[in-house]
Amino acid sequence: MSRLLGALVGLLLGVQARADENLEMFATRNLTAWCIVPFDAAKRGPEERAKMLERLGIKRLAYDWRAEHVASFDLEVETMQRHGIEIVAWWMSGKRVEDNQKILAVIERHKIHPQLWLAMQDPLPASSDQAAKVKAAADSLRPLAEQAMRLGCKLALYNHGGWLGEPENQVAIINQLAMDNVGIVYNFHHGQGHIGRFPELMPLMKPHLLALNLNGMTLNSSEPGEPIRDIGSGDRELAMLKEVLHSGWSGPIGILDHRPQEDSEAVLRRNILGLEGLVRSLRENLSGSRP
Repeated sequence: MSRLLGALVGLLLGVQARADENLEMFATRNLTAWCIVPFDAAKRGPEERAKMLERLGIKRLAYDWRAEHVASFDLEVETMQRHGIEIVAWWMSGKRVEDNQKILAVIERHKIHPQLWLAMQDPLPASSDQAAKVKAAADSLRPLAEQAMRLGCKLALYNHGGWLGEPENQVAIINQLAMDNVGIVYNFHHGQGHIGRFPELMPLMKPHLLALNLNGMTLNSSEPGEPIRDIGSGDRELAMLKEVLHSGWSGPIGILDHRPQEDSEAVLRRNILGLEGLVRSLRENLSGSRP
């Protein structure tokens, strides 16, 4: 009996130690800045953006863009490299095929390997045939996934509402593709409707989850759409982060601006402080639950 109890205590201590290690993914030096290009009220260029990230202690950037930024793709990469900031992800749209090819050319030219975060629409919006939808989505994604694989990149399906925004559908598409370099980037701010079942969704996504972007989350929000809130200002993100830790997943964590009327530096700073508060709560919770 004592041997069994000792083994159980050892197992629990191991779980706690791994959870403590996983908290490091929330450290500022490991965070990815997201939605800070078209949503920055200060309208920074590459150099000013890199200096802002340096001031904040952020070393990773997920690059989003609009048509006016295409001409400066190469400059963005060169500037971030000069400042020691890694472009860990690059946003793509299923609607902008020509621009997507320009992104791939920049990636190949500079020999970088960011994740490709792809937002796309339901391939068969008029159909209710789930199998047909999954196959159509997989067929449309395969050429891009193959190009990404050739460049040493991973393709991440980006939840942006609708049929493609549901994790169950994304997992079905990934299984249909059966390619090792295809996964999911999950955005809290587009998952407001998932709060109640996040404990079920996290284990489902875990084998495929390539990145996780955080947001303040509030159940039964009265605001329309997917409200953007500072991390720590909601009443559900702490519980959701507990589920992330419980799952054992450890990967890239993003914080975002996505507020076109505000300076990205101010918003990112508030999110860093809010996340630090949540991490303190998580750490206290782990300490209090040790055997």
